[in-house]
Amino acid sequence: MRIFIGGAGAVGYQLTKMLVHDNHEIVVIDIDADSLEALANSYDVLTVNGSITSFSVLKGAGIKNADLFVAVSRELETNITACILAKRLGAQKTVARIDNSEYLLPMNRSHCISMGVDALVYPQMLAAREIVNLLAQTGTSEVFNFSQGMMSLYVIKLNENAPIINKSLNDAAHIDDSLLYRAVAITRDGKTIIPRGNDTFQIGDVVYVISNQKGISKITQYSGHQKLSPVNIMILGGSRIGVRAAAVLESTANIKLIEIDKAKCFELTDLLPDSLIINGDGRDTEMLRQEGIEKMDAFIAVTGDSETNILTCLQAKTMGVRKTIAAVESLDYINLAETVGIDAIINKKLIAASYIVRFTLNADVTSFMSLTASDAEVFEFIVRPGAKVTKGRLRDINFPKDAIVGGVIRNKTAFIATGNTHVKANDRVVVFSLPSEVNKLASFFN
Repeated sequence: MRIFIGGAGAVGYQLTKMLVHDNHEIVVIDIDADSLEALANSYDVLTVNGSITSFSVLKGAGIKNADLFVAVSRELETNITACILAKRLGAQKTVARIDNSEYLLPMNRSHCISMGVDALVYPQMLAAREIVNLLAQTGTSEVFNFSQGMMSLYVIKLNENAPIINKSLNDAAHIDDSLLYRAVAITRDGKTIIPRGNDTFQIGDVVYVISNQKGISKITQYSGHQKLSPVNIMILGGSRIGVRAAAVLESTANIKLIEIDKAKCFELTDLLPDSLIINGDGRDTEMLRQEGIEKMDAFIAVTGDSETNILTCLQAKTMGVRKTIAAVESLDYINLAETVGIDAIINKKLIAASYIVRFTLNADVTSFMSLTASDAEVFEFIVRPGAKVTKGRLRDINFPKDAIVGGVIRNKTAFIATGNTHVKANDRVVVFSLPSEVNKLASFFN
C-alpha cells in the first residue's frame, strides 16, 4: 500500500514506526525539515519538505497514487484541509486527526465525509475511553474490548500473591477447566513471547489474557489482585482527557478534579455539574491530603506534563491509593513509568496511531491496538467466506507461530479458542501477534 503521512510529529513518527516493516511504501510530508531528517535517519521512508495544504507539494509528492492519506499535524484545520485536497487530487482514502468533539456529531461527520474526509481520529476521546475501561479492572494496565465487550484482552502484571506463580501454562490450565480465558502472551524483561504449555509464570510478568465476560472475575483471582469497584476518584488536570473521563465517570462515582488554572476551574464547573472542581496544585502533598487522597480508590493524572503525572501517581500510591493511571506524552517515558509502579499508562498518540493502522490492513479488521508495554499487536478480524483460516482446525492450518487466536465471537456467543477450534465464515476472531507475523495474518482471513 502507498501511504502518505501528513505530519512528522509524535503521532506521525509512531505511525511510521508501526507501518514501516509491513512492506508499505511510505511518504511523510512536513514543513519541519529537522523532524523529517530525524525520521529518515531512523526509518527507510521517503520524506517531502513542505506544507500538507499546498497543491504543489501534494502533487509533487505523487498524492494521486495514494491508497491512504493520513493528516496528523497538530492543527485540526490543517488536517481537515489537507484531507480535502488530497481526496480531490486522487487519494483513495483520507483520515484526519482532530481535537474537537463537535466534528464527531453525526451531522458534522457526514459533512466531513461529503467533503472528502473519510475518517476522523480524536485521540483525547480514545484515551478517555481507555481510562474508563481500565478503572473497571483491578491490576490491569491495559484493556481492549471487542464486539461491544463480548470478548476482551486484559494486560495484567502478576504480583507475589498470584496462585499461578511458578506454574506452567499446562499446570495453570488445570486449576480451572471452565476455559473462560486464555493467556496468549507474556512480556518479561522487555521481551514479549507467545508462551507454550511448558512456559512458567513468574513474579512481575506482564500477561496478556483473552477472556469472555464470564472469565473476568477469575482473571483477577489468579493474578493476585483484589477486585476494585472505584467509588471515590481523583483526577489531576482539566485537560480534554480529564474532562471526558470525568463526564463519563461522574454518574457512577464521586469525582474530585484538581486544576491549577483558576479561570479554567470556573469553566469546568459548568461542564461537570456532578463533579467537585478544586483549584490547586496537584504536586502539593499537603493539599492532596486535605482533599482526602488517602480515601481515594483511584488517582488519574492527565495534566500536559508527563513528569508531573508520573510523580503525582507515585505519590498517590505511597498515600494508599490502589489504582493509579498516568497520561505520559513522551514515548521515551513509557517504560520508565511502567517499571516504577504506576498501574496503567495512557499515551494518546500511541492510541491514535494504533487506531489509524487498521485502515492499512488488507482484511476486514474491526479493531486494532498496538500494546503500550510491548511491540505486539492485537486484531479483531471478520472472517471472509473461503478464507484459509476456515479450512480446518487451528492446529492443522499452519497458523503463524508468533501469532495466536485467543477468542472467537460467533453470532451472539463468545468463546475461547483452542487448537481444536474450527473457525467459520463471518466469525469475529481476536488475534494476538508479534510484528514478524502481521503480514501473514491478512492472507488467513481474506
